[in-house]
Amino acid sequence: MKLSGSFVGVALTGLIFVSLFVACSPPHPDAVVVGSKNFAEQEILGELLAQHIHAATGLPVERRFYLGGTYIAQQAILAGRIDVYVEYTGTALEAILKQPARGSPDETYQRVKAEYAQRYDLVVMPPLGFEDSFAIVIRGEDVQRYHLQNISQLASIAPHWRPGFGYEFMERKDGYRGFVQTYHLHFASAPRIMDLGLLYRALISHQVDLVAGNSTDGMIEAYHLVVLQDDRHYFPPYQAVPIARQQMLRRYPAVHKALEELAGKISTDEMREMNYEVVAKHRSAREVVEEFRKSKGL
Repeated sequence: MKLSGSFVGVALTGLIFVSLFVACSPPHPDAVVVGSKNFAEQEILGELLAQHIHAATGLPVERRFYLGGTYIAQQAILAGRIDVYVEYTGTALEAILKQPARGSPDETYQRVKAEYAQRYDLVVMPPLGFEDSFAIVIRGEDVQRYHLQNISQLASIAPHWRPGFGYEFMERKDGYRGFVQTYHLHFASAPRIMDLGLLYRALISHQVDLVAGNSTDGMIEAYHLVVLQDDRHYFPPYQAVPIARQQMLRRYPAVHKALEELAGKISTDEMREMNYEVVAKHRSAREVVEEFRKSKGL
């Protein structure tokens, strides 16, 4: 869900990169190629797909992680350079399909599934069990001081607070503009825009008072931060779902079954914990996923 750098700049850079990527990258061997976007959670999920596909089918698996953002991953799978990766339903709807977000998580999933099949011949597999939504995060001490639980409670406090947001949150339709309009928020200053990796550091050091992170970020628990409830349901559902090439699934039906076996296997807390292990404790995604699969009997 995350992109680094200016959203527009990344999109243009991504298109250029994709052209080079597609032109220069050789056809993959007789293996299932698993891709991921360019942040830790995606590496973890890509590793989960890779390990489980290999264990369940015996097929060789090639890993192509940290490809870039949403558009690069989408172009890579359409070009056949990867066979499967994990996307988020709200991102697929807004960023790829250019459709407004509305409806329940299941309705959003069904819309994305139908459109991806019709437009791209891609199969949207059942959700993995958690959502990685935009999350409005504040310091735990401020929750106690102001007795905060919901985002709507920020209206009276916002004029005294300084927000910090990532580039993508500022540009996306389901980001900043609609957020402040929906919750009638007026901050003390214009948002401080920074790379996602710096947001929590700025929050902890009191450079900003509120950030838009991701609900599964491992640093939330590590720094005793709190996610405010989206009580007006502004953010669309962002269920994590494997996206696979239909051509690959026809060739390897066992992969379809393997991906179905992962449905509902990851809770939000479990994803947050795996992110924490990789990001904060600097453990390898491979090791963390191996432990997770063992705990689930996969």
